[in-house]
Amino acid sequence: MTKLKNLKGTAIQFRDADPIVYVGSWSSGGNLNTARAYMQRGSVGTQTAGLTFGGNPPITGATEKYDGSSWAESGDLSVTRMDLAGLGTQTAAMAAGGEGAPGSPDMSSSVELFGGTSWTSGTAMPSIRRTAGGMGTTTAALIAGGNLSASGTTTDDTIEWNGTSWTEGGDMNQARRYFASYGTQTAAQIAGGTNPPNTALVEEYNGSTWSEISDLNIATSSLAGTGSITSALVFGGNSPGVTGKTESWDNTSWTEVNDLSTARTLLSSSGASNTSALAFGGLTPPATNATEEWSFPSSPAVQEGDMWFNSSSSTLKGYGVSFATGTFSSGGNTTSTHLDAAAGGSAQSSFMIISGSSDIRTVEQYDGSSWTEVADVNVGRSLGGASAKAPAPTMLFFGGQEGYKNTEQYNGSSWTEVSELNTNRHYSGGGAGVSTAALCVGGYGSPAAYLANNEEYNGTSWTEKGDLNTARYSGATGGPSISARCVAGAPDPAAWDKNEGWDGTTWSEQTENSDNSTSRAGFGDNKDSFMVAGGNETSNSEFWNGSSWTEVGATASAGQRFNMGGGTASAGIIGKCSNPNATSTEEFNCDNAVLTVTTS
Repeated sequence: MTKLKNLKGTAIQFRDADPIVYVGSWSSGGNLNTARAYMQRGSVGTQTAGLTFGGNPPITGATEKYDGSSWAESGDLSVTRMDLAGLGTQTAAMAAGGEGAPGSPDMSSSVELFGGTSWTSGTAMPSIRRTAGGMGTTTAALIAGGNLSASGTTTDDTIEWNGTSWTEGGDMNQARRYFASYGTQTAAQIAGGTNPPNTALVEEYNGSTWSEISDLNIATSSLAGTGSITSALVFGGNSPGVTGKTESWDNTSWTEVNDLSTARTLLSSSGASNTSALAFGGLTPPATNATEEWSFPSSPAVQEGDMWFNSSSSTLKGYGVSFATGTFSSGGNTTSTHLDAAAGGSAQSSFMIISGSSDIRTVEQYDGSSWTEVADVNVGRSLGGASAKAPAPTMLFFGGQEGYKNTEQYNGSSWTEVSELNTNRHYSGGGAGVSTAALCVGGYGSPAAYLANNEEYNGTSWTEKGDLNTARYSGATGGPSISARCVAGAPDPAAWDKNEGWDGTTWSEQTENSDNSTSRAGFGDNKDSFMVAGGNETSNSEFWNGSSWTEVGATASAGQRFNMGGGTASAGIIGKCSNPNATSTEEFNCDNAVLTVTTS
């Protein structure tokens, strides 16, 4: 029932009490004196000594300082502006570029320096620039990206300040604006932003070149961030709706943590790491003066997967996901009805519902809060399969009743037809893998036949792989292409509870699930962490932990779902492909908890 590390090879701590769980949270701080957005882009100061300047509405040069509990007004900027770059500390800050009014050509290359009480003029940048990011100090500054013209031309250009003069730095890999920026001149990061579209890309600067590192989980623009290249926090923004999503960087990967209390975009920030941050201002909309502080427990702390022996209770425990407390809630309604559609995604924030018939080529994408129509597929069809890569989907759509072998790939903006399946099929199990490493499992063939065969896509072509032990269509499938699971299916009631795991080579039959039903949805991390939800005959859901099934939260209603599931086992999403409520989606979420570990 847990997403804990395997016992073998795991370091186990010995404690006389359970440790503090390694989870941060946002709480209210003192309000800004002036509600505003479009302030400096860049983290200036710390959680207890923050600084903000500029912004809109109305266009302002107002400067405020934070002391850990309240904001106080200080000397105004000489050049009133918004969408400017900012960097430094509360007593030594830089304001660079910006524009004089929304949509105005009155852009600036002006630089001002703050000494703790007032601003003085500095050496102007080589060119006008707005919506850029600032990093570093007043004697070693870095300005990156943004717009170089009022028409909206976005740049990948980077410039450096050495305390005396400006010089060209290395170009970013992707031109963009409205991103989070933090760090120093020789060790900086930029995260998210837009060109458009929104991106999840994160880049790191070493003083001469930018390199791409692990993406954010959610493609977001107009967000803020704090910290360093080894410990950072990004939050808020537009993804595309206004969001409070927060992600933490530990020098290896991004983890979604607790949201801001107030969702907002075009906000500003200060802070030194992923344990200490300040978020303030922005648009909710309207403009807000609300400030939030990121608090973090003191040591000792644990992260998901850690294990320890509690000597007081003589029990082995760990911090993991409690599927027993998981619940389904509304994921909102799609804008169009997609009967018999395909769906997939490796995260709630990158889920897509595709087509539904030859007359419906519409594709809709979920960002974690709302649905947006994206580019139509080339061949509309029902009962196809799909697999996607998060956070910004590169989707594979294959098979289906009106295009039995047809395969299309989505690159984030358009669909392209690629190599066809080897076998005609619809009702196939999709959702296993990503767009360049996907499985197409079972289905119903043309001519009529129930299929056990399994094909794998490698980014170029489909190859026949090991067959299922039980032929079936509409099986609930999920996981990566080398560790997938297929559960239930039709037509024979004997297949309704069948459960098979894929190890990259062979399908193996394992313990049957308890709810006999067809047309179920499936989603999961791998073959040993998998959820199956709802179906024609049931609203029940079950979690597979690699050896047994456990019943968890029920869906809102029974009904055909044709494997319309995506995400991880602890944070999944499902659709519905039959009336009533064919436009409805549901999110499944589990809470992290301290759990007792049962071992043999």
